Amino acid sequence: MVFSSVFFLCIFLPAVLLGYYVLPQKARDYWLLVASLGFYSCAGPKHLIYLSSSIIINYIFGILIGRNAANRRIQKILLTVSIILNIGSLIYFKYTGMLIETFNDLLGGHTSIPQIILPVGISFYTFQCMSYLIDVYRDDIRYTPNLLHFALYIALFPQLLQGPIIRFGEVKDAIVSPVITSDDFAKGLERFTVGLAKKAVIANTLGEVCDKIFDIAPANLGISVAWLGAILYTLQIYFDFAGYTDMAIGLGHLFGFTFRENFNYPYISKSVTEFWRRWHISLSNWFRDYLYIPLGGNRRGNVYINLLIVFIATGLWHGAAWTFLLWGLWHGLFMLIERACKGRSVGNIPKTLSSILGWLYTIVAVTIGWVIFRIEDLFHALSYIGAMFGAGDKNYTAFDIRFFLDERLAFFLVIAILACIPWAQVLPRMAAERVAKFATSDSAAPRISRHICIILLLVISFVFIVNTTYSPFIYFQF
Repeated sequence: MVFSSVFFLCIFLPAVLLGYYVLPQKARDYWLLVASLGFYSCAGPKHLIYLSSSIIINYIFGILIGRNAANRRIQKILLTVSIILNIGSLIYFKYTGMLIETFNDLLGGHTSIPQIILPVGISFYTFQCMSYLIDVYRDDIRYTPNLLHFALYIALFPQLLQGPIIRFGEVKDAIVSPVITSDDFAKGLERFTVGLAKKAVIANTLGEVCDKIFDIAPANLGISVAWLGAILYTLQIYFDFAGYTDMAIGLGHLFGFTFRENFNYPYISKSVTEFWRRWHISLSNWFRDYLYIPLGGNRRGNVYINLLIVFIATGLWHGAAWTFLLWGLWHGLFMLIERACKGRSVGNIPKTLSSILGWLYTIVAVTIGWVIFRIEDLFHALSYIGAMFGAGDKNYTAFDIRFFLDERLAFFLVIAILACIPWAQVLPRMAAERVAKFATSDSAAPRISRHICIILLLVISFVFIVNTTYSPFIYFQF
């Protein structure tokens, strides 16, 4: 079940909200957990078994680690075993096929690849489990003896499948004693609707054309069409994932939860380092707090090796393909270069020109990286990048760019680009203040105008949802 489906919007969500607000306070957590498990079970009963097993096992380890606070050695052993089990489950479900295939290719083996069902969202909820156990071990939080509270933290349906990755300390109070105001509820509906529009209107529209371009053999791609496909995917993956995050944050508000922001206009970044401070923030923070800093960060050991390890892990976290590893290394390489060049003068380049060149370099690097991310076959990915730069024999190209870039696509492409810009920061100060005042004002005219805009967005999103069967969430595979 996806947030942008008619069933979710018209049946599941209204039913869950009705039950949640009709039931007494003590029954609400049970109702929300049942609804979350029911939501997840739509992926299949085996997926639910895997999720439930992960919840129970990590809940037990949390208690054991918490109750052995006086014996640091036992705590460390318990934490190590729990981390091995969690990482082991990820390796088994996500990487068994890739490891066996690589073994067969390198050593000429004939080991058959087992048919393993990849539990939906396993990368997200496994990382949440590990963050909980590590935080208990560090004494940053107290373990919870309440299985219901822990299960709800892991399985809460708004963020279960695609994040953001949340910490137990961030939502514990909301689980134990949720406080929901009418303002929070209204804010949640607005945020959900904006996210739905990002997904159903922008991401899906761009994605349909993007898929058609990527289905063409790179040898038959002209430079302009190849770049168009890369740009479309760059925008699609952002609005797909950021749209889901907006919907998750909005749904959280409806039930009294405040989830951390996961995106901060990443495509205005002027360096790859800045890009990773703005893109998938909860994952970046997770790797910073639980991998980079324990490795030594920039204080101990070799900072370049520490960064490289983090980006290898980031690539592998996303999937079982060598292109994901290459994508991680691609970004890691730029991070290393930027760190090595940090503080060095590049001449008397005007600040404005320097910002433009920094943005151009970053967006090109990120766009090429998304091509590597998009195509699972390494040779195919490199061939596509070659087509972007005119490599190979181009005596024949399958399509002219005008075949894809019609008026409709051009319109949504412009809308998408404009939506990547934080206009409150870009506009002159006086205009930005007026926009902010209008957006937050409680007076009648601005409030009614906002409501009308949200209703129009909701109606438009429904029209797009009903009239298309194209609705994949890219990050569901992780």
